[in-house]
Amino acid sequence: MSLFTRLFGAPMPTLTALQLQEKLKGAKRPFVLDVRQPEEFREMHISGARLIPLAELKSSLKDLPKEREIVCVCASGSRSSSAARTLSAAGYQVINMQGGMSAWSRAKLPVKKGMAS
Repeated sequence: MSLFTRLFGAPMPTLTALQLQEKLKGAKRPFVLDVRQPEEFREMHISGARLIPLAELKSSLKDLPKEREIVCVCASGSRSSSAARTLSAAGYQVINMQGGMSAWSRAKLPVKKGMAS
């Protein structure tokens, strides 16, 4: 085990916005967890994403599927990285989306508006 891994833990798996878009077209769709604030989610979000703000994540673990891969999303990738570490420590299969909704938007991928997924 490297010093880096001992100090910081194993690196968190990541994927790009385009990679997530491809996964969402597949038969084994990941569970998309958006950890931004409600007003950010209302502005735009990935279709089918579930909103659980980062501050509420630990108290909402029971609401998340253990049997599906979870992709964490935020605005830039920072909050979602924190969420991914929390979920990984709790035994979930988790991936962080690099660049968050900023990257999704830059890639001109489809978004939903409002609170409903």
